[in-house]
Amino acid sequence: MSSSSDKEKLQAPSSHQERSESITAASHNTSIGIDLLTPHADPSNPFAFTATQLSALVDPKNIQLLSQYGGLDGVARGLHANTHQGLCPDDTISTAVAMDSDTTKPFESSTNTNTMACRTVVFGNNTLPETKSKNIFQLMLLAFRDKTLVLLAIASVVSLVVGIYETIAVPEYDAAGNRIPGVKWVEGVAIIVAIIIVVLAGSINDFQKDKQFRKLNAKKEDRLVKATRNGCIEMISIHDVQVGDVLHLEPGEVVPADGIFIEGHNVKCDESAATGESDAVRKQDWRLCAELAAKQDPHTSIPDPFLISGSKVLEGVGTFLVTSIGVNSYHGRTMMALRTEDEMTPLQVKLNGLAGMIAKLGSIAAGLMLVALLIRYFVGFRYGVPTDKTQIVGDVMSILILVVTVIVVAVPEGLPLAVTLALAYATQRMLKDNNLVRVLASCETMGNATTVCSDKTGTLTQNKMTVVAGTFSSSFFRFRRGASSSDSESDNTHDIDQIPQDAELVHIMNEGIAVNSTAFQGKDESGQPAIVGNKTETAMLNFAAEIGSNSFENVRQQHPVEQVYPFSSERKAMATVICLSPGELYRMHVKGASEIIVGLCSSILTMDGKRQELTKEDRTRIDHVIQSYASNSLRTIAVAYRDYQHQWTTAAQGEETPYEDLIADHGLTLIGIIGIEDPLRPRVKEAVKTCQQAGVFVRMVTGDNVMTAKSIARQCGIYTTGGVVMEGPTFRNLSPYEMDAVIPRLQVLARSSPEDKRILVERLKVLGETVAVTGDGTNDAPALKLADVGFSMGVAGTEVAKEASSIILMDDNFESIVKAIMWGRCVNDAVRKFLQFQLTVNITAVILTFISGVASESQKSVLTAVQLLWVNLIMDTLAALALATDPPTEELLQRNPTPKSAPLISLKMWKMIIGQAIFQVVVTFVLLYGGILDYAPEDPALQTIVFNTFVFCQIFNEINCRRIDSSLNIFSNIHRNQFFIFVFFLCVCLQAIIVNFGGVAFQVTPIDGPSWALSIVVGLFAIPVGAVIRLIPDKVFGFLFFKPATRQRYLGENYVPASPVNPSIYLAGNDTYDRVQDGVMEFKKGTRRESATASIVIPSIVAAAPSTGAAVITSPPPAATKEHHSPN
Repeated sequence: MSSSSDKEKLQAPSSHQERSESITAASHNTSIGIDLLTPHADPSNPFAFTATQLSALVDPKNIQLLSQYGGLDGVARGLHANTHQGLCPDDTISTAVAMDSDTTKPFESSTNTNTMACRTVVFGNNTLPETKSKNIFQLMLLAFRDKTLVLLAIASVVSLVVGIYETIAVPEYDAAGNRIPGVKWVEGVAIIVAIIIVVLAGSINDFQKDKQFRKLNAKKEDRLVKATRNGCIEMISIHDVQVGDVLHLEPGEVVPADGIFIEGHNVKCDESAATGESDAVRKQDWRLCAELAAKQDPHTSIPDPFLISGSKVLEGVGTFLVTSIGVNSYHGRTMMALRTEDEMTPLQVKLNGLAGMIAKLGSIAAGLMLVALLIRYFVGFRYGVPTDKTQIVGDVMSILILVVTVIVVAVPEGLPLAVTLALAYATQRMLKDNNLVRVLASCETMGNATTVCSDKTGTLTQNKMTVVAGTFSSSFFRFRRGASSSDSESDNTHDIDQIPQDAELVHIMNEGIAVNSTAFQGKDESGQPAIVGNKTETAMLNFAAEIGSNSFENVRQQHPVEQVYPFSSERKAMATVICLSPGELYRMHVKGASEIIVGLCSSILTMDGKRQELTKEDRTRIDHVIQSYASNSLRTIAVAYRDYQHQWTTAAQGEETPYEDLIADHGLTLIGIIGIEDPLRPRVKEAVKTCQQAGVFVRMVTGDNVMTAKSIARQCGIYTTGGVVMEGPTFRNLSPYEMDAVIPRLQVLARSSPEDKRILVERLKVLGETVAVTGDGTNDAPALKLADVGFSMGVAGTEVAKEASSIILMDDNFESIVKAIMWGRCVNDAVRKFLQFQLTVNITAVILTFISGVASESQKSVLTAVQLLWVNLIMDTLAALALATDPPTEELLQRNPTPKSAPLISLKMWKMIIGQAIFQVVVTFVLLYGGILDYAPEDPALQTIVFNTFVFCQIFNEINCRRIDSSLNIFSNIHRNQFFIFVFFLCVCLQAIIVNFGGVAFQVTPIDGPSWALSIVVGLFAIPVGAVIRLIPDKVFGFLFFKPATRQRYLGENYVPASPVNPSIYLAGNDTYDRVQDGVMEFKKGTRRESATASIVIPSIVAAAPSTGAAVITSPPPAATKEHHSPN
């Protein structure tokens, strides 16, 4: 029992003089800033401390500073708080308190002296300020910064100004002499409308996504906590907690604010989610903690009085005084530090580069055209200079209009919309697949992920621990869930139902399971009664209930707890001492890692409760049992006990007996070994295999031991022949060179810490990988933030992990990651499909406009500005909708990811773009200048046929662009995309309306049936032409690429990069996996004798398992050499 009433040796400074001396002495201590000990001069703050001074108590934990503040009583006094009665919300504050003085002075506030209002003004609320959520107009401004949109905006303004001028100053007349209504300004307006549509679509989607995430977070964050206010215990919202509140601690509770321990019994907290420290930290009165800290004993775990927000209470009950809330708390500062701007994704970078390139090429083409037309125009002056200067200005403006048209045509107006639509459509559909996308561009990045570093518990496994096997007593009574009668006869293995419930061993074991546990009766996520706590302990308690044990709560009430030694990573065990008969009989129950506990035992219990010596043969058999369980993916727990007659400790009253003293003589009695299974999630093996087939290297990063990690990884298909298993401590001590050598084959990182995960992600990114990482704890946040795509757990994940992640797995399931990869590739393909379609239109239109404009006597293009607007803007927008909504297929996962260095437009795409452009240009010029239709080039009917044919070429090429690879089946799954079918027929209908009724606005004339048939048939030829282009091998164009690096990017041929990089074994172009597998097969057949030990040799750090050909790396050999060896 530890409470504030304990008479500890170290007393708080009780008088003003003592406190002043303490503060004066501390002012010379460089470890504590003088600002923390200097009384504030804020007249609006009636408290002795500022928020900063209180925050310094916890980060880092500073027992010395607490002492100088006057201890718990001094802090409570300075906060106008009562550690027993709590705050009274109706009270008012009439006096101000100073840190270095016992005297008070009247406090007058110009606003409100209510205690809660004053605390809110000085210390804030227990909420984090909402991320500076951008309003819709800010999001629109951000969307408008896209380079393509800026280019479009410039072109639209120029087009609008020139269009208005041309409409007013340069009227046009048709063949009959009638004035054509001025509609040239429509193009500029239409482009502006397109920009507005793009900006609105992107910004509204971002706004809704942000709103959805905030709503989800607000719902998850708000909860009720138990507080003492005005002497009564009540439940209050976590958002209403104030500095000075007295809150209660209970097992399973997440600490809602920073504070100082007041009193309680056996309170232990798991601060691993907040600080990364895996050991349970005991909370005791601050004076005892200060005394223990003064002793500076490095071998004992020193308790502390500080409660850290975000940590979890493992056991015990108590109260604490709140000192920091909201942004001033440990948890709040961690959350605020994660609010950083995200980097541009590879696709965004490439699209920006493409926009810049198009702007340059469009400007060059326009410049050449301007020069050519001006030269031609002024050369014509030799036949006479026009006398009307207005005519010259009008002619020059006509040339400028045509030049502007070329620039407008060159810009891919629909591209930003295609990207936005693809991402928006994908994110909405991904939510149905349990992927909540927080960062819109992350789903595009996920499509190119080359490696996934996955947690084990809860992601690959179900995190539903169940006792499935065990071995008890000296007779080695074995049980296995679901064992048959034949098993019992053959190897003494029984089903769980056959465990004798009345055996004394079973009674002792059930007693130990009940008392030596921090789990408690509560409610699960759905509100149903359940055992809540550590998953291993809940499994053991459920097992005890299953074999007939009394309620564990009743067992705990019958046996008062004398001392608890919580689980720690050093001792790998937990122990609880209970009183069976006061002053006569005490019993210590111990459970923990099997190897450790068995080594501390000198005897073993028989079924009837008698102790028997643990022989060497018994230890050998037990070791075999442990290895057998571990190799079957079971977590093994040993349970043991020890009885003490009359007195179990010689420690003085109030002092703890070290755990090490109780087990120093290795006198425990072994009860048995329990095997606990965390079953794999359904279909996780298939999901891992799918990832590997998709060229994504899956790594398992877990805190489990090597044996269990290997077994689970092997079941999942992650651990394969040729792979490497390494322990975290070994990995983090490698040099960068050694890491780079081992990482390409590293499949399992066992006994790893979050820092190991962060280092692994960092090195993978250095090696050029696109990395996806899963994480659930607060200390996983750095790795999640560092990764290209961070996946946090929607069920088990902390708020910090979610804030640091890009995508939240709503079901914590690895299978959802596979769906994210599939959707990411779908998004990338959608953008590339549209790019292939758009650039074909743009290149063809620019060439037609350029050549027909230069060739025309009147310097007019065969396609008018309004016709080009229909093709280049409206049709492209519809095509973006059609191509962006193609649903993902399993086929997407049968290819390797696209490297970051890969070009945005592949060679296959360039073949199709240029091939289709050549086909369309040739067809158009044959129709226009070939004389096959008996029309003059300037005839409106011919120009309408040319326009109609050009449009149908685009409509049928849209089907062609559904594939960006060499597959000939362009109709695959077309029936699943209803948008595409709708857009296709909509474009056909609109084109028919334009040709028949567009008249003056589109400068077209109705055409007859044969002309319609000609346009459609010629357009239909885009499909067979596309098939022919796909049949042309890529290597035919190899002569175009002189540099090896460029050949590699476009043709995929092997070359030696400037700086060698170790590629993942599943990636294309790396035959390591195949070579290792072949070598192992040769070795097994006996055809390969030169290497009988390792299939992989990494410098100075590898020990290999010949039977599997896989390396298991646990720790460096004593005499590590720096020689470099080549892989076998």
